Amino acid sequence: MAKSFVLFILVVIGVFVADQLLKTLFVEGFRAYTQCIDLILVYNKGVAFSMFAFLAESLKWIQLALLAGVVGYTLWLKQKCYLIPVGIMVGAGLSNVIDRFIYGGVVDYVYWHCGFNFAVFNAADVMIDIAVVWLLILNYKPKICKS
Repeated sequence: MAKSFVLFILVVIGVFVADQLLKTLFVEGFRAYTQCIDLILVYNKGVAFSMFAFLAESLKWIQLALLAGVVGYTLWLKQKCYLIPVGIMVGAGLSNVIDRFIYGGVVDYVYWHCGFNFAVFNAADVMIDIAVVWLLILNYKPKICKS
């Protein structure tokens, strides 16, 4: 389990660093505009679609507690197959939470507006979605997860 935990930590750090580097580009002024996608800078004070923005400063602490709970539950399960998707989720989640401490909101930068206006999001949001789908697959296909 020790080697698996090291892999988990490496995934968390890798996702966190990659996402923070991308966000730094936008905080420092990078912008791009196309017919369907604009790369802009928005600080999201809430979570998805700015929900729970009314929680203000409490939101970052709630999110940290939730991430700690996810890590604790994953370690309690002792299922190695969950470590990579949870590592992705935790790295991306921590990156978004750190934004709240540094900038007062999550750094979002991808704005889809082709055919319809969609929310502005970032790479961490996409990585969290991928991790959730991965975890759902592991839960609904238990034969995949043989730890």
